[in-house]
Formats: sequence, C-alpha cells, structure tokens
Amino acid sequence: MPPIPVSPPPVHRIIWSGLTDKGPVRLNNEDAFLGLTFNGHEVRYLGKTGEASMASADFVFAVSDGMGGAKSGEFASRIAIEKITKLLPKGYRLSARGMASGFQDLLVELFEAIHHELLKLGQAYEECSGMGATLSLCWFSPEWMYFAHIGDSRIYYLPKEGGFSQITHDHSQVGWMRRAGQLNEREARNHPRRNVLNQVLGGGNQFIDPHIGAVGYRPGDRFVICSDGLVDGLWDHHIEEIVRTPPAPEQATLSTAQRLINGALENASRDNITAVVLEILPGAN
Repeated sequence: MPPIPVSPPPVHRIIWSGLTDKGPVRLNNEDAFLGLTFNGHEVRYLGKTGEASMASADFVFAVSDGMGGAKSGEFASRIAIEKITKLLPKGYRLSARGMASGFQDLLVELFEAIHHELLKLGQAYEECSGMGATLSLCWFSPEWMYFAHIGDSRIYYLPKEGGFSQITHDHSQVGWMRRAGQLNEREARNHPRRNVLNQVLGGGNQFIDPHIGAVGYRPGDRFVICSDGLVDGLWDHHIEEIVRTPPAPEQATLSTAQRLINGALENASRDNITAVVLEILPGAN
C-alpha cells in the first residue's frame, strides 16, 4: 500500500513591532529587546517593525531588564541579548527535524549560560558585583511558540477569539500571591515588595529555575513581551485594549509597540519601558 500523503503544516506570516524608552525618571535605559530570525544558513537581526513569512526560518523575540549599580544593569541586559544571538540559532536544527521535545533542554542551557556569564563578570569586576537581568523570550517555529522566562518581565497571550492571559510567572513573592488568589491586580501593583525578585539571571543567585513552556498558535493570535515598566503604567485590560483596537487616525503611523509605550508614559510609568508586539497572520501553503 502506498504511503498516505501528509499535508505540510500551513505557512504563516508574522508581523512585529518593538521599542524601548528610558522613561521620564531614569538616567539610562537598562532594558533591551531583540528580534532575530535564523535558519540553517544565516542569522539575521530584525528591525523595530516588520512582516515576514515563517516558511523557511525560525523567529526569536526577547525582552531583558537589567539591574545593578552604575551602568552594570544596562550591561547585564545587553549580555543576555547577545548570548541569545550566539547560542540559540543552533536550535534551528532541532526544530527543522521535528525534534520539538528538545526545545526545553536547549532553552535551559541558554539561560544557564547567560546566568553563569553574569555571575562570572560579577565576581571578576567590582562594578559588576550583583548585577543581574530578567529575560522573557519567545521562539517561533512552525505551529509552536516556545517560551522561556525568569524575573518579572512578562509574556502575554491574546488568542484571536478573545481573552488575555499572562503566560509567564513573575518570580517574586507578590507574583506567587497573585497567582494563588491572595492579591488582586491592584493590590499586587501597590504592594511594597512588588519589585523584590527571588529569581534573576546573575544577581548572585547560585541556581535558577526558568519558567519554560509552549503555546500552539493560530492565525490571528497575538503576543506581547514587555518589561515591568509597561505594567507600571498600564493595567492588563489597557494593554489588551491598545493591542486589539485599531489605532485612531492620528495614531495610524504609530506601531503597536509605540502606542503601548505612549500609553504607559501618559499614565505615569517611572521605569524604563519596553514592548514587543507579535501577530500571526495567515499565509499561503
């Protein structure tokens, strides 16, 4: 009996926008974001906005928020982004061969490599002592978005049919209390220990346990990756409203990431602010 033909997975397109702003208070920007595409032949940085076919390459987007004295926080987030560029493209070989089960080990290895690099620098240079970084990363391969996360930057998922959910866990006591139903969103935002993290990359911590998972996506789905500065200025329902609502005519030239950042600034966010917005579009097979 001849083999039954298997239909190839549908080829989607992805549209993205990303932006960072130091905000009205901080002297420097300790946030960083990354857009990257790669296949078996090349690695290419992405611009702040764009649209591309997902037929022959994987896409990675990430946000990192650094912390530490002087400018070491800024340095820490840049190290996290650079390590992704160097280490993750080798994972394309796994996804290209359909070895989806290997994504978790690869992402753990990536996060541990960044963690140990920050620890090493913190031990070697006094000005880097205790520096650390959050990191939230989305890796899009055919049909699946793999994510890895540590700290209090966030990844939100907005399915086409409606709804809005934070798919990452804030690594803090306040984040745990919110997930356990002990605090609502307002109480968590106003809690005096909301910015005290129990897990970051570097930061003097010996061990890390990043949050890793996967989401099967469909055309029309959206994702938002952001630093805590965006959340400092916008409630969850405001983020959803800005992402889902077409812009007013006077904002038609602004990217969705820019509109999110503008909204956070207008609502008195005092931190660095970074947002990356992603949307999956249908494409030809």
